[in-house]
This record gives sequence, structure tokens and C-alpha cells, in this order.
Amino acid sequence: MALSQETINVIKSTVPVLEVHGVTITSTFYKNMFNNHPELLNIFNHANQSQGRQQTALANMVLAAAKNIDQLESVLPAVIQVAHKHRGLGVKAEHYPIVGKYLLEAIKEVLGDAATDDIINAWAEAYGVIAQVFIDIEANMYKLAKDQTGGWKEFKELEVVDKVKESDVITSFYFKTMDDQPLPVYEPGQYITVRVNIPGEKYALNRQYSLSCAPDNKYYRISVKREIDFEPNGKVSNYLHDYLNVGDTIEVSAPAGDFTLNMDETAPVALISGGVGLTPLMSMFETLVKNDSDRKVTFIHSSRHEGLHAFNKETRELAGKLQHGSYYYGYQDPVEKDGKHDFTGYITKEFLVNKISTDTICYVCGPVAFLKNVVGMLSDLGVAQENIRYEFFGPALALEKVETAV
Repeated sequence: MALSQETINVIKSTVPVLEVHGVTITSTFYKNMFNNHPELLNIFNHANQSQGRQQTALANMVLAAAKNIDQLESVLPAVIQVAHKHRGLGVKAEHYPIVGKYLLEAIKEVLGDAATDDIINAWAEAYGVIAQVFIDIEANMYKLAKDQTGGWKEFKELEVVDKVKESDVITSFYFKTMDDQPLPVYEPGQYITVRVNIPGEKYALNRQYSLSCAPDNKYYRISVKREIDFEPNGKVSNYLHDYLNVGDTIEVSAPAGDFTLNMDETAPVALISGGVGLTPLMSMFETLVKNDSDRKVTFIHSSRHEGLHAFNKETRELAGKLQHGSYYYGYQDPVEKDGKHDFTGYITKEFLVNKISTDTICYVCGPVAFLKNVVGMLSDLGVAQENIRYEFFGPALALEKVETAV
């Protein structure tokens, strides 16, 4: 259904208001919706809610929709990214009317008399169109997930067949089907959702973890960092580390995500990671090795210190198997000051300048401040914007608003 020009004009007129009050509106929306529909807490990430990340991400999405309401196709990449997350979490078509109801009520509550009937009616019409786009895309994603070989629609119980400590804070978990049937294939860089019921928690908890190895029909592997720095983040990661063991089962979604390695490209490729952000890049790196890629491949990793660095030996060995493979790593605060690491402190433009050519396709993953730094440096080095591909762990935030690391 096409929007009328009158509706488009009204929506665009709300952009300045959304720029100021967007996060207040989305925070009010989530609070009211969960108060009246607490069952939805079985789907949403509680940690992202408590930190305000989900509220900010939704505010960004609403603002982008308002700015581009006359050309919604321009925000389709962001819609697809969110739709992947929704499919992995089990969001359904029947949830959208609930979201619409409380979003409109939040606009009215926050803006008061400024939210005229014309504004509310225009946003109701626009929301209906946008929601239908999500519903249609996600319905197709559910169908593709179910119809593929070994596939399923929402969640399936898998068995833990191995548990391996990779660093002081990262542990890998290997999953197989309980009937030894093949698992669905996935694209390097994708993730799965794990759903756990933790004793003492009223609602199920969902977390999305990157698959950290090359696609293999026999097993999935996720490599999970134990989050200990702040609450409530870490409930799931600590539960997995402390209580999920070989022989246990866990509910898992089919793989999802659009941060994936394009194997059809032939240009040089760089994989640049910070901390646990190396997990999807390990899947990409292993895939390039398994396919005996003749591309120039550069892997660069930054970690706080040696004890937190996972897959160091494996990454070095993988680089040695490539025709044109290079591997560099460094630490912000190394234990061994004169160790074998390639740089001390943060990744710098001076370090990258001789390693990243302007035609390199760069995949970047790590904390948001790390992303902002690296993406900015790659742009300064002349790498084209379409060749700088990155993923947030959690809701997508506006990168230009993230504080940089110092």
C-alpha cells in the first residue's frame, strides 16, 4: 500500500521532534509494552534493554524511516539486518500490532498536545506499511530456514558434544543434532540464537552468538566471552560457562545474519577484529583456507592482553596455509612487553597503511568504539565505503554517535 503525499509530508515534519525525543519515545514504548505484555520478555534481550541499547537502536530506525518515508527502499538493508535478528529470536506477525499500538501511545504520551490527530494517524498509516515489509521479509526467512536440508523454523534442541577453553574469558561450545542428522549450512559470519531458562529467572533469555568456524554439516561452534564487567549483561554467558557441559542440550535457532563473507569477490580481503569480535571472522578465515583461496588475506586482531586472546595459534596456522596470508596481532596492555605481538596499544592508521590497499574489502568486528576507530581509519586510507563491512554485537547503533576509544 502506497502512502499518500499528505501522510509523507506529515511524517517528514516529525523528523526534528524525533531527533530530540526519539529515545524518550522508544523507552516509554518498551516500558509500557512490557508492563502490559510481559510474555514478550521471553523474546527481547534484557541486557540490551537495561543498557538502553535497544531503545537507541529503535529510535535510530524510526528516525531513518521518517527521513526516508518517501523512499523506504533506501533503508531496506537495515530492515533486512533487523529481520534476521527477529527471525533468530522468533518474532512473529502477530507481535507487530502490539508493537504498533504501544509505539503510537508512546508518541502521544511523550509529545502530549504536539502529537495531533494528523500526526498520530499518519504514523499509524506509515507503521502499517513498514510492519508489513518486516512481516513479509521475515515470513520468507522462516520458510527458507525450515525448507533447507536439516532446517527448522524456530528453535531446535541440540546436544553439546565438546566444550573448549580458548582464553581466560572465551570458551567454545560444539553442538550436534541428537539424531546425527546434518545441520543446515550457513554463510561464514552468521550467528545462531541460543535460548536458555536459567533457574531463578522468570523469563527465557535469548542471546545471539556468531558461529566461529567454517560451515560444516556435522557441528556448530560458538565461542562465548564470559561477561563479568557489568550487570545484567553476562547472565547467559556466565550460565553457559558455568553450567552448560558436554551431554547437555540447548535450544538453538537456525543460522541468521547478513554480515557474511562474499566468496565470489576476488579483491584482497582484510579481517580486522577486537576482542571477542574475532568469532565471525574466524569462520570467514577458515572458509577462505578450506577453499584454498588465492586472494591476498590479512587478519589483524587487537586484544587487551595475551590472556584474553583466543585462537592465536590456530589463526597463525591458518594464515600459513594460504597462498597470500598474513596475520598480525597486538595488545593494549601486554603482559610480556617484549613479546612477539606486532603492535602495542590500539590499532593505528600508521600500522594499517602498509597492510591495507585501497582496493581491499575489509570485514570489521568488535566493540562499538573499536569499530568507530577502525572504520574511520580505513576511510582515511581511501578504502571505499562499500568495501568497509562491519557488525555490531547487539542492536545496531549509529556509528557516528559512538564515542571513540582513546
